[in-house]
Amino acid sequence: MPTGGHRAPSARGKRTQLNLGLALPFLALALVVVVDLVTSQGQHFDRLLVIGPALAAVTWSVRGTIAIGLLAMALRLGLALAQGDSVQDIVAAELVLAAVIAAAVWVSRVRTSYERDMRDVMAVAEVVQRVVLRPLAPRLGRVELHLLYLAAAAKARIGGDFYEAVRIPGAVRVMLGDVQGKGLGAVETASVLLGAYRAAVTDATDLAELADRLEEGLQRYGAWDPDSDAAERFATVLLIELPDDRDVVRLLSCGHPAPLLEHDGRVRTVDFTDPSLPVNLAGLCASRHRIEEVPFSPGDRLLLFTDGVSETRDWAGRFYPLEERLGAWADEPGDRVLSLLHRDLAAYGAGDLDDDVAALLVVRPQEPAVERGAPLPAAQP
Repeated sequence: MPTGGHRAPSARGKRTQLNLGLALPFLALALVVVVDLVTSQGQHFDRLLVIGPALAAVTWSVRGTIAIGLLAMALRLGLALAQGDSVQDIVAAELVLAAVIAAAVWVSRVRTSYERDMRDVMAVAEVVQRVVLRPLAPRLGRVELHLLYLAAAAKARIGGDFYEAVRIPGAVRVMLGDVQGKGLGAVETASVLLGAYRAAVTDATDLAELADRLEEGLQRYGAWDPDSDAAERFATVLLIELPDDRDVVRLLSCGHPAPLLEHDGRVRTVDFTDPSLPVNLAGLCASRHRIEEVPFSPGDRLLLFTDGVSETRDWAGRFYPLEERLGAWADEPGDRVLSLLHRDLAAYGAGDLDDDVAALLVVRPQEPAVERGAPLPAAQP
């Protein structure tokens, strides 16, 4: 499944934080009682028992906050009686504590309602993610696929970067793209392009026709809903095709950053003689899509990425040295490279994610040797 956002804290860490938060009100009440009992007769700390229900409002439910508040009132009454306070002082202190408890209960109710709404929103986001950005199969045909996907928006699972890989008769076709801008408008445009790709990927005779179908899909959507933000956005797209019967990869770039090809431990940028304009900008000038074809042998790897990777900067404003890093990881297994990239990007960019990040590593693994005249193993569907 594609990943979203920076790596989250571990489940064990979250449980530890939750358990500590639940215990804090009781620890605070116990500390106040001990301090009040060991101090001299003229000094009273029982007023600090209001800390208990105040802390409970942060982590406990409404009922739990009420229970902790009642416990604080009982402790306050016990300390007052032990110290010989007057009835008037006891009543006044209990009323103040009751007012604090009422405020804490209201805060707890608002917090629990917000958390419930957030759980519903996250559940919807997970469903949308599975529909719009479906998990990639780890292997299609003769290639392995490894994905890194991070949305820039806090708590978001989907951004303006998008991807898809489909097995068609005789080949595998892959798309990676990046919509201009951020926010829900970028997500809407990405979903339109993904729908157009899935509708055309099997029928399109080549990558050029597939690129035209993406352009038509976005234009039709804009005509159907002229007020949609998607009609005003453009997207860079990289399309690749990996045939089963040849050790090559065909590529077509619609204004997208050029991928990196790793062969025999050496990394180079794939050159595009005449890249096309981004999708939804093709009407600015007449152009014909040009398909590049480069060797892609067993053992080779191709890294597709969006500008959220290549344009990550350090404190001094230097761009992330992606080609250098990929060369240093030439001996790493394919399924480990993107984990290394994720950690390295977070460290290089000081942990800040200013843009969506998508990277897709396409690997053609070494094939087992076969005897001369023996039939080749069938490609996996």
